[in-house]
Amino acid sequence: MSTFMSAFASLVGQLADLLDPLFHGAATAAAIVLFTAFVRLLVHPLSRAGARGQRERLRLQPRIAELRTKHKKNPEALQKAILELHREEKVSPLSGCLPMLFQMPAFFLLYHLFSSGSIGGEPNALLGHTLGGAPLGGRFADALGHGGLFGAQGLVYVALFALVAAVATFNYRRAKRQTAAAPQPAAADGQQVPGMAAVNRFMPLMSFMTLFSVAFVPLAAALYIVTSTTWSAVERAVLYRDMPYGAAAAPAI
Repeated sequence: MSTFMSAFASLVGQLADLLDPLFHGAATAAAIVLFTAFVRLLVHPLSRAGARGQRERLRLQPRIAELRTKHKKNPEALQKAILELHREEKVSPLSGCLPMLFQMPAFFLLYHLFSSGSIGGEPNALLGHTLGGAPLGGRFADALGHGGLFGAQGLVYVALFALVAAVATFNYRRAKRQTAAAPQPAAADGQQVPGMAAVNRFMPLMSFMTLFSVAFVPLAAALYIVTSTTWSAVERAVLYRDMPYGAAAAPAI
């Protein structure tokens, strides 16, 4: 693990050196944003596959409704029939989760890199790199101790919070429209699934949870979250633009 982290630290450093003529003191921060964009490009085919899977699931809704009517008194038979339908049509219910799952290693790698005081037995020089005076290895609480919310470091987080809030509001409004348009899942007896109304009210608010993540992780990891979340919002708006519902926005790293 130590050797791998050393190699990753070297890669980030080399990328920052390449970007230094353009971004100077913020070159390492720019390297993190570029790294995030590269990761998102790698998982974009999975995002497109997830969108195709969502279209297929929407296409199957009338047939699933028929199965619910047919097996309304037998929940086990209903579940088996729905799974069989998905297998026959080669539709995966989990395809939309794959982009987030494949990003997790990249996020935790970056998180660990900027949380470690040493890499390969040597002091972690990346921790001294900054964005607007805020150390990339620091956290929001640290910034508040250096001039408060409107100090040089605090303003970096204010800008990140503002961007996250704007993206979350966009996702919230979009998710509310989709939830309102989507048919409500029913139990086998035809009644609404217990608790589903509460879930539908809560899910659109999940986008705002990113604000808490940005506040508690190292600034470098916060940049990853903000970049990935913004990318995800734009990507989903494009990939799901022709769907009347069913692609509710969710937090993404």
